Amino acid sequence: MATKKNNAPRKINEIAFSCYPVTDMTRARKFYEGVLGLKATLDHKMENAHWVEYDIGSGTLAIGVAPGMNPNKDGCCVALEVEDFEGALSELRAANVEFNFGPLETPVCHMAFVRDPDGNSVGIHKRKPEDS
Repeated sequence: MATKKNNAPRKINEIAFSCYPVTDMTRARKFYEGVLGLKATLDHKMENAHWVEYDIGSGTLAIGVAPGMNPNKDGCCVALEVEDFEGALSELRAANVEFNFGPLETPVCHMAFVRDPDGNSVGIHKRKPEDS
């Protein structure tokens, strides 16, 4: 963790955003919007880059095309909390999305990880009720 000069830890308030590099924005948006059902809250095209954001609860997931941003199937992973875990899995299977881990159940949740068109890992997650 980064520290200030007086060695006191810096306060980190929240994750500002998580970003996946993509190679084809049109194809990526078909996955994130068409398959996962997210709604773009920002679509910003620049001279050499294209950035799209999806606000989800208090967080933001972004996808971007830019020089030096390269997809990596072993990089960052974002887990998306869903209301209907089994329904989400059924929709992903119907869309022939590649599952790379799970589904599985832990003491506190259900989760599975799928691959987007560039091979990035995306988690599908459902917390169990606290009283279970």
